[in-house]
Amino acid sequence: MKKILIASDGSDSAHEALEFGLDLAAEQDARAIIVHVAPAVDVMPGANFAYVAPTLPHEFTEHDREPLREAAKIAAEQGVDVETELLKGKPADEIVTYADTIDADLIVVGSRGHGAIASALIGSVSRGVLHESRRPVLIVRGAHVAAELAAV
Repeated sequence: MKKILIASDGSDSAHEALEFGLDLAAEQDARAIIVHVAPAVDVMPGANFAYVAPTLPHEFTEHDREPLREAAKIAAEQGVDVETELLKGKPADEIVTYADTIDADLIVVGSRGHGAIASALIGSVSRGVLHESRRPVLIVRGAHVAAELAAV
């Protein structure tokens, strides 16, 4: 394994996937590439039943870059060299397309759930990546999900 693509959005689930992906990259002596996907457009407030809210092209902000900065900091603390890439568009589509572009050997994403019942399932982004990718996908379901399921 030479290249591992790790998707991050700053959530607890993504953090656990990042930790796992970094450990795997170090163990395999693989290149770790961390991506974050920002929206392609910003929707302006004011939509109602008769009016569709206008959209504007999204300009990258510091808020968009923060998950990558945090991920790079965690990687540095673990002694793992990483590359980061800020993408724009629909998360699942962009993650899969970028993985194809760099010829990634593995895509690592976090499972994403809100609440105990939803956490038993994978989230829409991880499901989309799993469905669209022709590459191996590792979905990391972390400790926070297991704790929520145990509470049910």
